[in-house]
Amino acid sequence: MPGPVVHSLGHEPIADHSFSEDRSLLAVARNNDVELYFDTGRNQLQLGTKLSQHDKTVTSVDVAGDGKIVTCSQDRNALVWEPQADGSWKQTLVLLRINRAATFVRWSPDNTKFAVGSGARAIAVCYFEQENDWWVSKHIKKPIRSTVLSVDWHPNSVLLAAGSTDGHARVFSGFIKSVDQRPAPTVWGERLPFQTLCGDFTNASGGWVHDVAFSPSGDALGFVTHDSSIIVAYPGGADQPPRAVVSVNTSFLPFKSLVWTTESTIVAAGNDCHPVVFKGDESGWEYDHSIDDPSKSKKADSARESSALNMFRQLDLKGSDSTDSTELPTVHQNTITSVRAYATSNGIVTKISTSGVDGRVVIFDV
Repeated sequence: MPGPVVHSLGHEPIADHSFSEDRSLLAVARNNDVELYFDTGRNQLQLGTKLSQHDKTVTSVDVAGDGKIVTCSQDRNALVWEPQADGSWKQTLVLLRINRAATFVRWSPDNTKFAVGSGARAIAVCYFEQENDWWVSKHIKKPIRSTVLSVDWHPNSVLLAAGSTDGHARVFSGFIKSVDQRPAPTVWGERLPFQTLCGDFTNASGGWVHDVAFSPSGDALGFVTHDSSIIVAYPGGADQPPRAVVSVNTSFLPFKSLVWTTESTIVAAGNDCHPVVFKGDESGWEYDHSIDDPSKSKKADSARESSALNMFRQLDLKGSDSTDSTELPTVHQNTITSVRAYATSNGIVTKISTSGVDGRVVIFDV
């Protein structure tokens, strides 16, 4: 298997990243800007434009299938950017109507709506209003009791999952009457007026839910929590208890992000600086293996081989046997903040992309 493709984009932390559908464009959220990188061939990225209209930290970015980009920021705003024929980007106002930071944003699969999580204990579901040429929002508020850290859309573009700092992962209806067709019945329910609560899950410790994601079919929900757990919930139908809620407690540091690669495989990553693969189904989930496993890396092997010599050298020079290195035995040198699907084949994710506090974007084979 070929090694990971590493793009070192500077030393400033990356909050979020998103590739365009054809992988020719990469949008990176960093500080108050969104940097747009273009593929020059041979796995090289070149910085093109900076989108610089936010006046506080940009917290999330997402590129739609039709090329539009949505960004959100701690300045309580979201902006939609559309590419123009001359290479510039036209921004369109979004009426979010929130009084706290916007924390996370994702387009719906059909590219007609996007959802913005916020510190205002609300999710803004945004859609375009043709008459006024702007994006307006409807709020989902109850029963959210704290900051929304992540959102994810069901494949039908109506159901919406959200994870928040009150320790809950919830599934709501994001049905907008003027925008959506009535969806087909799912295991999450049939009648889905806006803001209907279709599922509410938590874990025993009540740890923050850092990220949520629907399975490829939309029939299961995975989420990662601050107690280093990964939890997968299988709903039982409208007004029915879930068929199963499977929790895997791990010895890893807390995960920040996850992505489903198949209906029975999840890749999660976070503070341990390398992606981890879990496999399972309704009967149980378990840790399978690590991608870029630090215990198997050449850096770790060479460090072990020279450890005895280094120990004596340190004792001679400093009177100390410290052989600590500032370089980690992983590709990422700091927390991974975002994991996204990069390439698929026959409905199976074959490559993922990750971004982190070290300023790197890395593409891994899975």
